[in-house]
Amino acid sequence: MARLPSLLRYAVVLTGDRHLAQDVVQEVLARAHVRWKRIRDADSPEAYVRRMVLNEYLSWRRSWAVRNLHLAGERLAEIDDARGGVHDHADRVVESDAIWNRLAKLGRKQRAVLVLRYYEQLDDESIGDLLNCSPATVRSQASKALRTLRLSSEREMMMVSAEEKS
Repeated sequence: MARLPSLLRYAVVLTGDRHLAQDVVQEVLARAHVRWKRIRDADSPEAYVRRMVLNEYLSWRRSWAVRNLHLAGERLAEIDDARGGVHDHADRVVESDAIWNRLAKLGRKQRAVLVLRYYEQLDDESIGDLLNCSPATVRSQASKALRTLRLSSEREMMMVSAEEKS
């Protein structure tokens, strides 16, 4: 239970939604409770449970809801403010909404790759082990996800620029 806040933050980053993250973690903890003796004897019980959260997220049956999340209410500050550079609250809200909206448009696997790489700070080989794919596939998924995010950002900037000129 001491690791619950960390596990919830991890699930929020994966799902993009605090309520869905709570559902995922609740489901995982219920299954972990049944298997606790085996999990406790694992090399790293915390890593085992985190893997369960990742698997639950990736196999989530209602994928349509993941792609259509309303993310405006969620704030990156709820997860971790790793950047620390934004001092104006309004700017922070606008930036975090934009980031969440872009992340919501990614596929589940691409989002998982980015979360594992940038939030969990795992290397490509470790990510591949977690997602049952090769490090090359991890790099490809990350590249595609980052390209999608970059293009989305560029389109938004062009739209803002066009609106300012009118």
